[in-house]
Amino acid sequence: MSIEEAMMDGIVFKGKGEKPKEEAKVKTKAKKTSYIRGLHGSGAAKMKATIRRKRANRHKK
Repeated sequence: MSIEEAMMDGIVFKGKGEKPKEEAKVKTKAKKTSYIRGLHGSGAAKMKATIRRKRANRHKK
């Protein structure tokens, strides 16, 4: 492309090609429950999880 063509017509930049969509990952409840209950599923782990949840939501409105 010459400089005159670029000045008169402009320069067109092509974007990236669309990447193929990834398959949806399988979400399991096992990961969530292990986080909520801790590894051994005790009452103390549940209480600790509620405290963490409250702390995380403290600044949300």
